[in-house]
Amino acid sequence: MEPLPSHVFPATSKADWLAQVRKELKDEFADESLRWTIDPVAPDNGLTVDAYYTADDLTGLPLATIQEAQHQTNRVGWLNAPEYHITDPAGQSATLRDALTRGADALLLSLPEDVSQTDGNLARLLHGIKLSDTPVYFRLSGSPVPFLNSLRPMAPYQLKGGLLATASVEEIVEATRLTADSPQFRTISLGSHDFHNAGASAVQELAFTLARLADQYRALLAAGLPLDQLAARTLLSVSVGTSYFVEIAKLRALRVLWLRQMATYADTGFPGPLLLAQTSTFYDAAVTPYTNLLRATTEAMAAVIGGCNVLTVHPYDTVLKAPGEFSERIARNVSILLKEESYLDRVADPAAGSYYIETLTHQLAGQAWSLFGQVQAMGGFQTAMETGFVQAQIDRAYQAKVEAVRGGKVLVGVTKFRFDDDTTAEAAAPPAGLPRSTGLPDRRLAAEFEQPYQ
Repeated sequence: MEPLPSHVFPATSKADWLAQVRKELKDEFADESLRWTIDPVAPDNGLTVDAYYTADDLTGLPLATIQEAQHQTNRVGWLNAPEYHITDPAGQSATLRDALTRGADALLLSLPEDVSQTDGNLARLLHGIKLSDTPVYFRLSGSPVPFLNSLRPMAPYQLKGGLLATASVEEIVEATRLTADSPQFRTISLGSHDFHNAGASAVQELAFTLARLADQYRALLAAGLPLDQLAARTLLSVSVGTSYFVEIAKLRALRVLWLRQMATYADTGFPGPLLLAQTSTFYDAAVTPYTNLLRATTEAMAAVIGGCNVLTVHPYDTVLKAPGEFSERIARNVSILLKEESYLDRVADPAAGSYYIETLTHQLAGQAWSLFGQVQAMGGFQTAMETGFVQAQIDRAYQAKVEAVRGGKVLVGVTKFRFDDDTTAEAAAPPAGLPRSTGLPDRRLAAEFEQPYQ
């Protein structure tokens, strides 16, 4: 087919579009009134978003740097890793094996101390799972060193997966030494979940996660752990919320920020951190709970387009009770559908080149780096926590979210399209035995609006 002559569809710049908007709306400042704020911390700040974007918006962005950061782990696709809170090692072992035959590629296991540090319980739990083939991520409540000493006889080499644990510098160094023959096993882990679940904005999540990472890297380097080991063994566990484009950009910005931080140590190419993304419980509702399926699907899609390496989709009834076989299967299948129906596992960085997402990634990285600089000027993350700075910042963001709902923002199934029946239940308490690494509150946005209709 012959291309259309250029005079039929002449090239137009963003300035041309702005001029047309002003003309159509008969308002010289119409384009300014069409802007809005997303990810607010308070009514007077946040990310300013235009009504539309064009190729002109990419001019001046460090596109090569942004896109290079997305390819640091050299992997296309993601692992489908359902999470299980272990209370009955022998009884749940069959459940784990069944999940691996029905679409799971990996496992995320939350272990209380009586399981993680008892050889017999651990052996019963992992019976029939080949740990050199199947990545398993262990969320621990106790020290990682006794756990690894119990684990190693079951898999003497080439472990895959990693540890999610609040551990001392000495414990992390020893865990890294104990798994020196397993380069695909991550022993340095940090998360954004406590920030996210306390109500932090995306900028705050990024900045405070980076500040926490800087504190830990500084301590580990001082303890003698080589820089290349820091990079190769880092796992970042991140919650993904319902603001679709913001969450895509958040994960991409996290990679940019990590690379920028590594450049402060040495100007050398490093493998990027493993990103383990988990769908959010902060946005889940205890009323009309099937709407959580919609939230989880949006969050999961944002996570994989944003470039996660491992994806955990929480069952829709996670905030109500211990999930059952049905809700676990549906959650597992969300990830499978994104692969088998959408083919999102067949392309690296599918958001690359999007005028809006590239701009949003750059904005998030810039604002987060600025807030990170504030924390560093205070003396680092731990000092910022002790002075109450982090808590105060997150509280402002949470209140902004609550006020937005009170002002008319819809929570589907809670403030609109709600259905209460005899099965409506209260939210369950978080699983016991898994301590939080900070004193930040564990919140859900819907909780303030779930009282029964009168």
